[in-house]
Amino acid sequence: MRDILAALDRWYAARLPFGLATVVEVSRSAPRGPGAAMAVGPDGEVVGSVSGGCVEGAVFELAQEAAESGTARLETFGYSDEDAFAVGLTCGGEITVLVRQVTWARDPAFGAVSASVAGGEPVTVATVVDGPAPRGATLAVWPRTAAGGLGTRGLDAAVAADARGELALGETGLRHYGPHGERREDTVTVFVQSFAPPPRMLVFGAIDYAAAVARIGDFLGYRVTVCDARPVFATPRRFPEGVEVVVDWPHRYLRGTRTDARTVICVLTHDPKFDVPVLREALRRPAAYIGAMGSRRTHDDRLRRLVDSGLSDAELARLRSPIGLDLGARTPQEVAVSVAAEIVALRWGGTGAPLSRTSGAIHPRAAG
Repeated sequence: MRDILAALDRWYAARLPFGLATVVEVSRSAPRGPGAAMAVGPDGEVVGSVSGGCVEGAVFELAQEAAESGTARLETFGYSDEDAFAVGLTCGGEITVLVRQVTWARDPAFGAVSASVAGGEPVTVATVVDGPAPRGATLAVWPRTAAGGLGTRGLDAAVAADARGELALGETGLRHYGPHGERREDTVTVFVQSFAPPPRMLVFGAIDYAAAVARIGDFLGYRVTVCDARPVFATPRRFPEGVEVVVDWPHRYLRGTRTDARTVICVLTHDPKFDVPVLREALRRPAAYIGAMGSRRTHDDRLRRLVDSGLSDAELARLRSPIGLDLGARTPQEVAVSVAAEIVALRWGGTGAPLSRTSGAIHPRAAG
């Protein structure tokens, strides 16, 4: 929903009702994951997508109908061998979509949620999907406050507590409760969508390759910081707008920077006086990906130095070096693509092999 917030804000500020369709569940080779959204506003204006094109027409009609009637609906689209095109989702997967009306009166916290998402402040939105509770009712949950309601105080309290836990992990998905928040029951289905701040990408070494990696990291939605101890290289004009540039020793900057399980760390200096201290720090802290640039000879030398610095085999096993997938890349831009490909593959459990040589689901579930 981040991608369509500008349009939603415009309609909401004008107090114009709109229909919002959100993917709440997927199975098998679904084209988009939970949280993907499409909205239909005044005069039939459409923003967003729930399926990459497969069932957009049907969802458009449902969202337009919800915008006019105010009635929330839950629809599932899947693949049928007998009548695939009539069903719509021909990729082999299945998606369940919640379609509801959004208005100023029905969703008084929508503006605050939108402002939090735009400002990078963590917030979770819980929406009733099914069961003996008002379908489409929402509860917005911040780390210390909440707004809205799902029908009962008990349900609000249980969902708010769980939503804060999901927010800390950046998790999105369906949760089940009793009508008063009983966690051992499953009569009420709630979709919990977390809007955590964008993950960090930390790039060490302000070289030409770093500019390309920073650009593709920004494209993938990371909040990118480039750090180098050399002021002559670490200048903002060498990097894309929006990328933070820091002049500091890499290991010192990393030591004072919070990382988490979504953080990506790319060490591109291939100079041991920079690489070894920052990698020693990186490999002992939370991160989704830690990669280091250099030839195989550079890698072997760096590995010996890291062993001598006291890192364990388990810590060293986290290092992706030489960085990137084998794409035959030569230019900084091509190398950035290979690095991004490795990051995406690691995140989702991909093999990096050509899809034409693989079998099974094209869109596997996230690893872990």
